[in-house]
Amino acid sequence: MSDQKNSNNKKKSNQFTIMKDDSTDGHGGYGVGSISLENISPVIIDPNEDRAFVDMGAMHARSEVERRVKFIPNKEEVPNGKLYWIVWVTVERGEEGPYYHGIAGSEIRVDRSIKRAYKSMPEHVNHMDKSMKGHYIVEHMDEKSLKLLADFLRDYKPEMWERSPEELKQVLPK
Repeated sequence: MSDQKNSNNKKKSNQFTIMKDDSTDGHGGYGVGSISLENISPVIIDPNEDRAFVDMGAMHARSEVERRVKFIPNKEEVPNGKLYWIVWVTVERGEEGPYYHGIAGSEIRVDRSIKRAYKSMPEHVNHMDKSMKGHYIVEHMDEKSLKLLADFLRDYKPEMWERSPEELKQVLPK
């Protein structure tokens, strides 16, 4: 019972999920080599309000920006939608400690006045997968949002940023 309570509290916290059950720890038991979503966290980039934050609700389309709207797959039906990004950030643990392994930004457009929003579910799933595989997919993001993301990742835990690959640091603004 206490494990369940702890996991509920963990989902509500505003921090990165770092691997809890490492399937590569050498025990050789059940789950070795299986994909775990425990090391991926959705970072919401809100260029409208100049903020970036972790919202684990996005794992199930229940983030702060996704609530109380109906999603439709056609962007043209949400012409006045405000831009948000869900950036799927994967954290891996190296010899020195955790670092940012992969990032991939997925667009969302939300128009609260008509209670409609746009997002491409295939894109979100693909970007989540690419992030988990260590890819950096942010070239389609606007400059302001990229800066918010870069500042957030640098400030969240500077030591994680320092341990991250140079290639990741090159795709984000200084």
